[in-house]
Amino acid sequence: MKTKLISEAIGTLFLLLIVVGSGIMGENLTENKAVVLLANSIATAFGLIVLIWTFGPHSGAHFNPVVSIVMMLLGKLTKYETLLFIVCQVIGGIFGVMVANIIFDLEIIFISDNKRLTTGIFISEIIATFGLLITILLVSKQKPEMVAVAVGLYIGAAYWFTSSTSFSNPAVTIARTLSNTFTGIIPSDVIPFIFAQFIGTLIVYFIYKNVYE
Repeated sequence: MKTKLISEAIGTLFLLLIVVGSGIMGENLTENKAVVLLANSIATAFGLIVLIWTFGPHSGAHFNPVVSIVMMLLGKLTKYETLLFIVCQVIGGIFGVMVANIIFDLEIIFISDNKRLTTGIFISEIIATFGLLITILLVSKQKPEMVAVAVGLYIGAAYWFTSSTSFSNPAVTIARTLSNTFTGIIPSDVIPFIFAQFIGTLIVYFIYKNVYE
């Protein structure tokens, strides 16, 4: 279990370092938001593939509380394991953002004032989370060796086709409150984002159990 928890913490740390760090780098290089988003999405997609390849054999490479929760609902994790996974994911994510702030010479704790929540974005988070989880579940059922690539490609695409830029991850959502940059989110938007992500998770679970399992 120690290996699994450490893998989840380190993997989520690097995921947030990639997400936030690439966003900061993009902003430093250009004021063109489309180019910043392109850089951010490519870095995240590539980074996710590598992280899943690296830590998948050790923890399953969830890096995401909703992934752990759906695995629990499907009987692949106990409630206790799920709780420990989520704690490690949140802590890892927070440290990942702090490291990104440090290496780009920003304040270590840099609370975001980036307001994101609208009705469309709330719905977008439901859709984005649904898409991520159904990708993981169905690809792992058919071609498990392709999960890393499928997840990376999906997230890279979802940055562009969802109005929320596909947070799809409560640990990521919480951690990004500590970055007052392109990738940040104001703390008051966190609970609605996470609620939308949980709705997407429950929809996936219901459909998977009744259609695909």
